[in-house]
Amino acid sequence: MSHGTKRAAPDAQEAAWVADEDRFVLQQAKKKAALRVKGGRAAPLDWLAVTLLVIDPERNPLDDEVEVDDIDLRAPENVLDSLGAKELAEVEKGIEGYEVLESSRSNVEYWQTMKTVCADRRKTLQSTNETSARGVSSVSGDLDKLLGPKTLPELEKLEKQVKGKLASDEPIDTDYWEHLLGSLVTYKAKARLSKVTDRILEARLRTRQDEENDEAAITGADLVKRISEERQKAQEQGFIPGRKRLANQSVADEGDDGSPSAKRQRTDDSAASALVPGPNQSAAQSAFDRDLARTLASNEDLLTTEEPLITKSISTWTAAPRKPRYFARVITGYEWNKYNQTHYSADEPPPKVVQGYKFNILYPDLVNTSKAPTYKIERADGRRRGEMSAPAGEDDTCVIRFVAGEPYEDLGFRIVDKEWDFSAKRERGFKSRFEGGVLQLWFQFKKIYYRK
Repeated sequence: MSHGTKRAAPDAQEAAWVADEDRFVLQQAKKKAALRVKGGRAAPLDWLAVTLLVIDPERNPLDDEVEVDDIDLRAPENVLDSLGAKELAEVEKGIEGYEVLESSRSNVEYWQTMKTVCADRRKTLQSTNETSARGVSSVSGDLDKLLGPKTLPELEKLEKQVKGKLASDEPIDTDYWEHLLGSLVTYKAKARLSKVTDRILEARLRTRQDEENDEAAITGADLVKRISEERQKAQEQGFIPGRKRLANQSVADEGDDGSPSAKRQRTDDSAASALVPGPNQSAAQSAFDRDLARTLASNEDLLTTEEPLITKSISTWTAAPRKPRYFARVITGYEWNKYNQTHYSADEPPPKVVQGYKFNILYPDLVNTSKAPTYKIERADGRRRGEMSAPAGEDDTCVIRFVAGEPYEDLGFRIVDKEWDFSAKRERGFKSRFEGGVLQLWFQFKKIYYRK
């Protein structure tokens, strides 16, 4: 055996070790991202990672620590919309970290697509005083109207035509056509993200139908239409519904016409009522729907993962138990403690932390209307308020349980356990009320001020 052959074996073994290590680091990064999404502490990069986890062809669901298929996801088209230049730079750096570790071609293409969209977003935020190509500013709006509605195949076809135009000897406005060609790269990336959303919606629609053995499962043109409708909703609301929520919406959207879907709506009250307002519709409930449909603020994230709870006395109820409809948000921001004041600035801020929550929960059909829904805090292992048990640098958590009584099951979320600010001042905005069938609980944590 030659010296070269002897050396080749250790080199191949070392390469295999490196590949295994990269795979492990990647899996751990995605698991941590999923846990942060579940806990309502997700950064923009976490939403992108979990979105990819859902559509990853190499994913093994048995390895999941979080049931990601039931999580409401931020639509990838919207994740970067509210970020500033510094945050975009952090996301771009994180994207490059994932891209290096990925071995799947489709996964690498996903991160490259996100990098293109991220770069375009950063470019958009740049100073308007910077020099641009001649005539670009006057046609940017027209380009959006031209390219925005096009599908990926249409954009690819147009790209070939533009390249042909630039390669020809025709007398053309070169600046315009070169800018159009550059813009096509971004719009193709955005179109690919729309396809990602479509893949998630299709998989979630099909999965629920398969599980329920739906005789009226939508297929073909009906499925395409439904996906298109749900994509539009996702882009407007800023999130893609989880598998169960999407299935309940399917039930709610069907008419009571005697079809299998309509029959299931009549019998599955717990699923349908979780998303469809009951007969006691009110102005407050209409406001709830408007709040649900609006875009999240720049300092808000969705809280969609429920904590499993047991509802007391549910066996004595005469009405079918059901989950209440809700819209929960996490308020995030910067904490300017002494360390952060020393090591960060307004231009280079510290990582965002959880600063509070907003819960809107719909209870339109309470059996006992004389008693308003309420909430309570539950801490594990006998820990009392103010006591700390989490490792240094981490926050303690607790469960907030919402209790309404028949026919609504208790609803719980794991939240950061800090002291609440009960001030009703506008900037703090504490709110706890039940009106028109809607329970609102909005609170922020007390700010800790440090002397300079």
